[in-house]
Amino acid sequence: MRLLIAEDDPQLGDGLTVGLRQAGYAVDWVKDGVAADLALLNESYDLLVLDLGLPRLDGLAVLSRLRGRGQTLPVLILTARDATGDKIAGLDSGADDYLIKPIDIDELAARVRALTRRSVGRAQPLLSLGDLVIDPAAHQVTLAGMPVELSVREFSLLQLLVENAGRVMTRAQIEDSLYGWRDEPDSNALEVHIHHLRKKIGTERIKTLRGIGYMVPK
Repeated sequence: MRLLIAEDDPQLGDGLTVGLRQAGYAVDWVKDGVAADLALLNESYDLLVLDLGLPRLDGLAVLSRLRGRGQTLPVLILTARDATGDKIAGLDSGADDYLIKPIDIDELAARVRALTRRSVGRAQPLLSLGDLVIDPAAHQVTLAGMPVELSVREFSLLQLLVENAGRVMTRAQIEDSLYGWRDEPDSNALEVHIHHLRKKIGTERIKTLRGIGYMVPK
């Protein structure tokens, strides 16, 4: 899952990037509103963490442009503006959540999970497909009740495929979700991850559609 952080404070932006990467997300970080708007125009994201006091283009203007284009990705405002009027303006402009700085990274990650879960129409915190169960909060997978040890990237890939069970995911869609700007995957990295997943959860659970992509059958 890929996130965009729009935050002009270097220390906070770096801390958010590191913390959310450790939580298993692909993260891109921009430091002004114009860069955020361009990234949202040209890249595919699952959620935006948005500061309001951005240089060059205010956070509310970024949000207004985003919603004006019909883009529906969840937006979590993270700001020092704690007045009730600011909160109302942010939520009424199209934000899905509003948090006041400073914020604990574990709480932020929990809110990101909740927002992305709702965005795909899933109410339950656990993902399940037959006897395969994924717990995004704990980063744990069980198969027939037994734990399955996965790397961070393998976990993210499996979660993505199961969330889209029955739908073919192209290589480009998968890589857009798993890798940010700073990531430089090898040309065969995706195939290696798929190979490892099949060894751990069963070859029949991930189908290859040659020349198209991969799918987890429902």
